[in-house]
Amino acid sequence: MSVWIRSLAILIAAFVAAPMFIVIPMSFSSAASLAFPPPGYTLQNYVNFFSDPNWTQPLTNSLLIGFGTVCVTMLVAVPASFALVRHVFIGRTVFNLLIMLPMIVPTIVMALGYYIYFGQLRLVQSYLGVILAHSCIALPMSTLILTAALKGFDRSVERAAMNLGASPFATFRLITFPILRPAFTVAGLFAFIASFDEAVIALFISGRDKATLPRQMFNAVRQEADPTISAASSFLFLLVLAGVCIWLAPQLVRRRTRPLGQTDGNGAAEPAAAAS
Repeated sequence: MSVWIRSLAILIAAFVAAPMFIVIPMSFSSAASLAFPPPGYTLQNYVNFFSDPNWTQPLTNSLLIGFGTVCVTMLVAVPASFALVRHVFIGRTVFNLLIMLPMIVPTIVMALGYYIYFGQLRLVQSYLGVILAHSCIALPMSTLILTAALKGFDRSVERAAMNLGASPFATFRLITFPILRPAFTVAGLFAFIASFDEAVIALFISGRDKATLPRQMFNAVRQEADPTISAASSFLFLLVLAGVCIWLAPQLVRRRTRPLGQTDGNGAAEPAAAAS
């Protein structure tokens, strides 16, 4: 990698991470509203975030809706991906277009449509309504991830298992799913993030009792500039950072403890072994 490309990458990373160097110090601010630099430092914003029902309930709602969105999205995305990759049927192109449609239509248009349609079904201000709406916007990305993984999947291992007498379900459970587990995990993670981060649709159909954390954060900025929002933002950032570290830690441990000369998953030798 050239010096210019590396410098550009560092510059872009610093630009993306710059807001965190403002939000995190503000989360410890003693000011009564959002202010930078902080006049003093306190943990009161974090106390409010974890004790005030106006914040704890939306956080709980977001977690419940996020996990529900993952379940519904995967129940639809998995068979849809297998159908698109492994089968040819009439209307396949139209079916693929319908799945990708939420990526094309503006979110505000979808939110208005959900509000009118779910209102007739009495799903407004309900967990089920928000989960279904969030599943629709999470479905395209999850389907793209799974279809990309399936296109690179070697089906000879499945045929070998079925030749040995395995049923289709046993083949999927023992062969297909373990090999494609990373793709399933990433697809589910994207579905959860799409739900947890969504605010526009939640503003229309979640209601007061089923409000999500992004909606509460939007209301806090629009109505009163509650400084607790900085604590909520910092908490979410640290939560994502912890998740990334938990995911990377086993890989770093395996790389450090791998014996010299042992190849990695791509068949490349360790640098030390190659140098020797």
